[in-house]
Amino acid sequence: MDMEEFIKFCKEGNPISGEDKELHGLLVQCSYEAQRITMQLNTSYHSHKEIVEIFSELTGNEVDSSFTCFPPFYTDFGKNITFGKNVFLNTGCSFQDRGGIEIGDGALIGMNVTIATLNHGLSLDTRNTTYSSPVKIGSQVWIGSNATILPGVTIGDNSVIAAGAVVTKDVPANTVVAGVPAKPPVKEIS
Repeated sequence: MDMEEFIKFCKEGNPISGEDKELHGLLVQCSYEAQRITMQLNTSYHSHKEIVEIFSELTGNEVDSSFTCFPPFYTDFGKNITFGKNVFLNTGCSFQDRGGIEIGDGALIGMNVTIATLNHGLSLDTRNTTYSSPVKIGSQVWIGSNATILPGVTIGDNSVIAAGAVVTKDVPANTVVAGVPAKPPVKEIS
């Protein structure tokens, strides 16, 4: 399997066992590439245009010129993130994107937000196998600082995730959630 086939394999949500030397080797190679690119991003000043270009290289897709990121930014894969227009990432975000992260137009992602798309098997027999589930963040979503979004979560348009929340389940559109695990308050956003 070549790297292009491997990235497609990952985007399809296939699990990867630590015992599979070929797939694990490709995964490590992809992770090192993401580290190389994010080190370039994180260790010196870059203009807005340069940051957009770096994210385009990282994701393998053209990132819109309206995208903004305040480094540092961290990812373990890089090739399965899509950004809408006018997306803002504040400093210190960490994306585990092999399972797929889709961020809609106008989303605001606060400082130190973690988005995870992988989980390990629970039993000892599958503990070294990673299983992926995509995360989808709708348009005009605001995710507060230090929030964590777990695998398989969809956040509906216009919703707000409070600072420090741990989102374990889908969030409907126009909803504010807070807490650990995140739960909606009494009323929706009007």
